[in-house]
Amino acid sequence: MAVKIVHLYPDEMNLYGDCGNIICLKKRLEARNFKVEVIGVGIGDRIPNFDIMFIGGGQDREMKLICKDIRRKSEELTYYINSGKTLLAICGGYQILGEYYKTLNSQTIELTGALPFFTECAKQRMIGNIVFESPFGKTVGFENHGGKTYLAKELQPLGKVITGFGNNGEDKTEGILYKNTFGTYAHGPVLPKNPMLADEIIKRALCVGELQNIDDELEQKCHNSLVSRFT
Repeated sequence: MAVKIVHLYPDEMNLYGDCGNIICLKKRLEARNFKVEVIGVGIGDRIPNFDIMFIGGGQDREMKLICKDIRRKSEELTYYINSGKTLLAICGGYQILGEYYKTLNSQTIELTGALPFFTECAKQRMIGNIVFESPFGKTVGFENHGGKTYLAKELQPLGKVITGFGNNGEDKTEGILYKNTFGTYAHGPVLPKNPMLADEIIKRALCVGELQNIDDELEQKCHNSLVSRFT
């Protein structure tokens, strides 16, 4: 039986090589002899059952295109998140899991409300390389976002910022980790740069404690080099 990866809004939400995260997951699964099926889910499509869901980032234009549709999918997303399905959301994909986005002119755009956090438009974009400490080691990526995200007190961030801005440039938090939902502002794509994070997502999707070792010496060297370079 194949491991099913749902790519939500593959045409609209795919900034800064975010689809590379799916390529990474697919390659690391196939290296361990798993078959993988990638299913694109667009505007108007129902979300099928899945093992991993991925949502990439998008600019304001793309966010407006999916806004109505993502609200229609909010009940499904909330169910999957709270039932412990494994999900990775990047930047704009991360933001849409929250309650709302407030623009500079104080317009409030309602989002899915799947998780208790919100995002407000910042006066200046937050751009640059980011390194943050997570439960899975130091994580490195590239951030470019105009929104500041604030988590409810009961939510756990994915990590603590070492270098960069993170959720809002104020409280040193980066991303979110809720059950098996991972949200982050790290583009790049983030998973090829951070094999330990990629494997954690795979382990949670497969409900296993350990994975078969694979030859990823080059990936580990790349990760270590980037962390050293940006910290």
